[in-house]
Amino acid sequence: MDLRTSYQQTSHQLSGHGKRNVGVLQQAFAEVDPNQTSDHYGTGEVIARFEQKMMQELGMGDAIFFPSGTMAQQIALRIWADETGNRNVAYHPLCHLEIHEQDGLKELHHLEPILIGDEKRLMTLEQVKALPDVACLLIELPQRELGGYLPPFAELEEISRHCRERGIRLHLDGARLFETLPYYEKTAQEVCSLFDSVYVSFYKGIGGIAGAILAGPKAFCDEARIWKRRYGGDLIGLYPYIIPADYYYELRKDRMDTYYEQAKELARRFNALDGVWTTPNVPVTNMFHLHVEGDVEAVATRIRSVQDATGIGITGYLIPHDGYCSTEISVGDAVGTIDEHQLNRLFEQFER
Repeated sequence: MDLRTSYQQTSHQLSGHGKRNVGVLQQAFAEVDPNQTSDHYGTGEVIARFEQKMMQELGMGDAIFFPSGTMAQQIALRIWADETGNRNVAYHPLCHLEIHEQDGLKELHHLEPILIGDEKRLMTLEQVKALPDVACLLIELPQRELGGYLPPFAELEEISRHCRERGIRLHLDGARLFETLPYYEKTAQEVCSLFDSVYVSFYKGIGGIAGAILAGPKAFCDEARIWKRRYGGDLIGLYPYIIPADYYYELRKDRMDTYYEQAKELARRFNALDGVWTTPNVPVTNMFHLHVEGDVEAVATRIRSVQDATGIGITGYLIPHDGYCSTEISVGDAVGTIDEHQLNRLFEQFER
């Protein structure tokens, strides 16, 4: 049995909110009036109500529901480039647009990304100040590919101030924005106030089906709605995504503190094992990267044996490095279904 199959056959997992099956959709619609009218090509009460709600939650001038964050963020950077007349945009080397989108920003919009900082650490204020003339700077909170690191909030404030002084638009890749709030001890509005535009996801920490919000000033969003139509983002009905986004947002927005504390405790226990460590050593959100010494075959065998013995899924994939392997743990509701005895057995098995 391979590692992925072993993980899929476990009854509990350390990451996420449980298995993403049709039940996720059914739960969200369980109490919805079947006569409720659908949205229609981007209009209608169901979409307008949710957009207004998120506009207020984020403290922005307007908000638009998109079927995907990839679509939303490419459009955001294009709008800022057009407004400033500058084809250069800046972001971290491990930004989603750089490593997961098949050069969509370059091929579709002919924008020129400038990579800022080292791929092994967060960008710094000094690096931002050294930027050449760019239309927009994108900052991801938290930096997922690094393990969920966050810059100090005071540094974010300095970066925001600098960008406004230079006329650089500041865009937030806030796919996991709500997960950052316990560490920062800020509201979503307080974080978003530092940025000109904001994207948030509703299928990651929130655990919905799919979809995203892009928020910003009214004029920016007016233009984004035109681009959404150009991209084919105005499906005849987006309600299968919007209703679960709203349902799971309300269900989980106040659980982020719990996920954060559980992630710190899991990381502490993993770091106590020989040949195992996490980044960050102490998580700053509900996620961290887990590293285990050994080649991919040996580590996969070790994890698979633990999963098979305990019924608790650690991971279904590994990324090999020089002498060790890595994976990601992102805490949600699922870990709360594991009792203390089961969790103790997991770490006892891992140590063997």
